[in-house]
Amino acid sequence: MSMPAAGQEGVLARTHEGEPGLPRGRSGLPLDAVRGVQRERLLRAVIAAVGQAGFRDVTVADIVRRARVSRAAFYAHFSDKEDCFLAATRQGGLMMADRVMAAARRQPADATAEATLRASIAAFLQFLVEEQTFARVFYIDMPMAGPKAVRQIEAALHAFAGLNRAWHERARRDHPAWPVVSYHAYYALAGATTELVRAEVRRGRTDAVSSLEDTLVALHLAVLAGQPWGPPDH
Repeated sequence: MSMPAAGQEGVLARTHEGEPGLPRGRSGLPLDAVRGVQRERLLRAVIAAVGQAGFRDVTVADIVRRARVSRAAFYAHFSDKEDCFLAATRQGGLMMADRVMAAARRQPADATAEATLRASIAAFLQFLVEEQTFARVFYIDMPMAGPKAVRQIEAALHAFAGLNRAWHERARRDHPAWPVVSYHAYYALAGATTELVRAEVRRGRTDAVSSLEDTLVALHLAVLAGQPWGPPDH
């Protein structure tokens, strides 16, 4: 399995393995704060562990060792490793969507629809470059983690289809000649984006997924704006 270079694992896979555990006693943190930190540590630890060994081979012991919390603390938050893994990937997916929406919101009021689309796609790809372990876990390990994980992937695709639809509906106010499309078109674009990214991640080229930006922008505009494809790459 190809691993990211040092420093490229990302915040979502940053663990506390080899570091002291949480402070206890009167000088320690309040109970609610301790539980919050424990959960955050566990979410990061499961991403790191699955990124290294794959979902099937990871154990609860692997996760708590990386998180520097007790097994009892693990079961206070999660029923098993699948529960922890799904919570971690759900959090990462929400962060990814937030990055996309924030990029769109930062565009000036007079930005073109194409500029907003490009900014959103660029933000999505940059998130994956920054969070390479999460990207590998999300695109490679998650589809093999069981029926619940597959349903969560489908929910993520629907969420991104919703972002596509929201962008397209706003864009059509300024471009009424753009085609009206069914929801399946938005969902298909989310799926096509996933497969293009997955192929790069599987090849160990997560740091190069930004090179997909032009292709993804052109693909979205071809389907949602009826624009002809640009000149072929050579």
